[in-house]
Amino acid sequence: MDIRISNADPRPIYEQVEAQIKQAILSGELGEGEALPSIRALAKDLRISVITTKRAYEELERDGYVHSVAGKGFYVAPKDRDVVREDCLRRIEGQMEQMLRLARTCGVTADELVEMLRTLDKE
Repeated sequence: MDIRISNADPRPIYEQVEAQIKQAILSGELGEGEALPSIRALAKDLRISVITTKRAYEELERDGYVHSVAGKGFYVAPKDRDVVREDCLRRIEGQMEQMLRLARTCGVTADELVEMLRTLDKE
């Protein structure tokens, strides 16, 4: 798993770490039951604080992507398809809100956006 931290990214570092681990889980790069790097090891590899890494892992656990085993670490949780789908839909909605704001600024109508989406979907 390759995690990259970007100073150009407006999100806090823990959110960048969390998002990249989520993506690795959703893509299957990290499989169910697979161990994540220890909090200390990941913090050292990324050159970030242990507190930042701990927060990312806690957010992932809260969202059901990982679970912790006392004294052993964090592991990829079994996927609940409904939870994964809901998370994906929430992320898509966020992107669509940004797209709508830009479209309104540019004078593009909702019908034109739908047509653009259909065209892109065919490609």
